[in-house]
Amino acid sequence: MSFKGHIGSTLLISCLLGIGTAVSALQPADNTAITQRDQNANEATADRQKENRSERDITQRIRKGIMLDKSLSTYAHNVKIVTQNGQVTLKGPVRSEDEKRAVEAKAAEVVGENKVTSQLDIKPNN
Repeated sequence: MSFKGHIGSTLLISCLLGIGTAVSALQPADNTAITQRDQNANEATADRQKENRSERDITQRIRKGIMLDKSLSTYAHNVKIVTQNGQVTLKGPVRSEDEKRAVEAKAAEVVGENKVTSQLDIKPNN
């Protein structure tokens, strides 16, 4: 095989491996347990959040604090924030224990530590 042929083969194999990695990353997550949990009528979910101004303001202030922290991952930036009767529930994956604490702290800054329920899950990079 010529040098050019070797380079071409190497590039082709690299591309195929990259495509395989990308496709495996697109596999849907198994959220069965989370979906079942959220079907409970007592569970805090975004669709059960009231649309009053004070609850929206709390959620927006927490979201802004999270989004301004560029050290947080996209996962952390996208956690669910549900405010009901002044109580905040945080849901979704974050990349580390440090991120989990950072998101919880940002919520506590807005409503107080005793008004935050964390249901954040740690999903580290694979």
